[in-house]
Amino acid sequence: MTAILYPVAPDAAAALGGPLGRAAREREASRLADGERVSFVTQGVGPEYATREAALDAHAGRVEDDRPGRTLTLPPEDRFCRLVELAAPVRGRRRLPAPLAPSFQDGRRWPEAPAAPVATVWRLQVSYWRVGDGPDLSDAPQARQQRKAGEADRDTLKALTRQPLRAVRPQQPLDIGLFEVRRPEAPHSVMPDE
Repeated sequence: MTAILYPVAPDAAAALGGPLGRAAREREASRLADGERVSFVTQGVGPEYATREAALDAHAGRVEDDRPGRTLTLPPEDRFCRLVELAAPVRGRRRLPAPLAPSFQDGRRWPEAPAAPVATVWRLQVSYWRVGDGPDLSDAPQARQQRKAGEADRDTLKALTRQPLRAVRPQQPLDIGLFEVRRPEAPHSVMPDE
């Protein structure tokens, strides 16, 4: 299995331009950063594009392209960049709309709300190992446990959710189903029994 080799850099621009190296795991990334602490982050970089095609043209070779005639499939270790669609900020609309009065017409209590203009933009996101600052979450509990306990602030929870997944405990052996038995000559394998 080939792992994604994420750049090791102090910021997203350096991750695209000239990283210190590339690593799949935190231990390797820390070694490339001369023993400094690293944290895994995903960050938007560059301008926003109005269409997906414009973003694909601007970042040709960095992201996979599925358009006819321009198909590009990256090797698995180079898939640390992706295009994401974001809601564009609505300009010129700073006040909240006036509250609606109940209409009680046509079996409806409230009138239909006007559709909000939702425009989207495309932006490149880079996942990389950031060198240096950031909360140390190496021995922190899972984000869900901290959120339920109410112990963490918003920034710590956000940083926890951006970390690579860690197993809570080692994986247990698979359960045996109702119609399966272990072979007498090979107790490590399971066979169906009907």
